[in-house]
Amino acid sequence: MITDPYFYAAAIPAVIMVGLAKGGFVGALAMLGVPLMALVISPVQAAGILLPILIAMDVFALWVYRRVYHLANLKILIPAAILGIAIGWLTAAQVSSAHVKIIVGVIALLFTLDHWIGWRADRANGPNLAKGAFWGAIAGFTSFVSHAGGAPLHMYLLPQRLEPRLFVGTGVIFFTAVNWIKVIPYAALGQLDTTNLMTSLVLAPLAPLAIFSGAWLVKVVKGDTFYRLAYIGIFVISLKLIWDGGQAVLGT
Repeated sequence: MITDPYFYAAAIPAVIMVGLAKGGFVGALAMLGVPLMALVISPVQAAGILLPILIAMDVFALWVYRRVYHLANLKILIPAAILGIAIGWLTAAQVSSAHVKIIVGVIALLFTLDHWIGWRADRANGPNLAKGAFWGAIAGFTSFVSHAGGAPLHMYLLPQRLEPRLFVGTGVIFFTAVNWIKVIPYAALGQLDTTNLMTSLVLAPLAPLAIFSGAWLVKVVKGDTFYRLAYIGIFVISLKLIWDGGQAVLGT
């Protein structure tokens, strides 16, 4: 188990932010988990510690949103995510997490700028096989690398303008499936060792409090405000990912 107090100074707020996102409040917050913990440990170890906590959070989130999800979207997204996870596993030794951060950050940045500036009409589209397969695979891949699948998923779901709880519930089901699928490759890559699992166990009690707080916030925040915060969250996270990735690339 990790005993460094500086680690917990970063890990506790990271887990709380991920929990709020799991509860449905500004899902882009979940993308801060690994980068924040990576301030004090390696991104690979941060991802390994977070995975069991994410799975524990999924249990609580599923209870809250067990009857609220968009099945047609999930039928497209989950098979595509499996493909993305497989690609991530096969290329784990060749793909730099720094480059993945930059790619995800740039895509997310362009997505939010597109929404705000109005390069195209942001209308409420329904499920789309081609778009869902593309973004689902990207979400699976980036989730495997650094638990950063939120932005690609949101790029597909946000333009549909689903009711907030339906939007959140669909994401909960999607990432529950994705996180369980990631267990096998993470274990095979040695990211679920005793040190990481014991550290996850220490942090896990924060999960239910953060999730139920996030679910409460979704209920009290109006739909327009919810989506405004979601786009702002993705914008901030995109800049953070680009910065972190760029610093890592320049430092090598």
